[in-house]
Amino acid sequence: MSDPLSEKFLRLKVIMDELREGCPWDRKQTISTLRPLTIEETYELADAVTDSDWSGIREELGDLMLHILFYARIGTEKGEFTLEDVLDGIAEKLVKRHPHIYGDVKVRDEEDVKRNWERIKLAEGKTSVLGGVPRSLPAMVKALRLQEKAKQVGFEWDDAAQVWAKVEEESAELREAVEDSGKAVAEDNDGGAARERVEAELGDLLFSIVNYSRFLGLDPENALERTNRKFMSRFQRMEGIARDRGLSLPGMSLEEMDLLWDEVKKEEPR
Repeated sequence: MSDPLSEKFLRLKVIMDELREGCPWDRKQTISTLRPLTIEETYELADAVTDSDWSGIREELGDLMLHILFYARIGTEKGEFTLEDVLDGIAEKLVKRHPHIYGDVKVRDEEDVKRNWERIKLAEGKTSVLGGVPRSLPAMVKALRLQEKAKQVGFEWDDAAQVWAKVEEESAELREAVEDSGKAVAEDNDGGAARERVEAELGDLLFSIVNYSRFLGLDPENALERTNRKFMSRFQRMEGIARDRGLSLPGMSLEEMDLLWDEVKKEEPR
């Protein structure tokens, strides 16, 4: 009896092979030229997820699956690995890292699962629980992953109140650094070191805010992106209202623009 899923997967692989052999563009691609395209496709999937756009999610998953097959085809050509190696590798990894499913290990909850995962990785030869965090991750996403990894070995706050106290502490330290930087400039001292301190304190504050969002069970990257989109929508609506009234934002005072901003906010559904 035929398996429709296997047939569809094999059809996509055959199409990939045909494109690699017959299409001038596909023949030219390397892992280096594919890399930025893969990153773009990943962000397009992230956009669809943020919008809960299920049709878009389905489409972007297909694009990413094509990229996976593309890398596997190039790996085969280079004699590095095959698609079968890729599939076997992830299957074996999942079985090995889920001993509570495929072995006799007992777990109480998802946190136990995560801790076991990190212990197994260390047993496999990893020298640090933070070693698996990609260098190329956006800084906010990386901060979240670093905190999640550190948590698995017990390096963690007890509750959200402690984390919020840290946010307030870092905020005060940033204000102090900014004030000191202003004094250094006013006194014609070397402002470079003072500015570096401001940047360091700003980074500490952002890191602590990411940590607090984690304790709230929220994704800081997604939260910030939603605010970005809200700002864009409001600002572009302001521009539209100004044009309709024969005005332009560059010719308006900040007070006038603030009134437009408040007008736009009042138009939004509660």
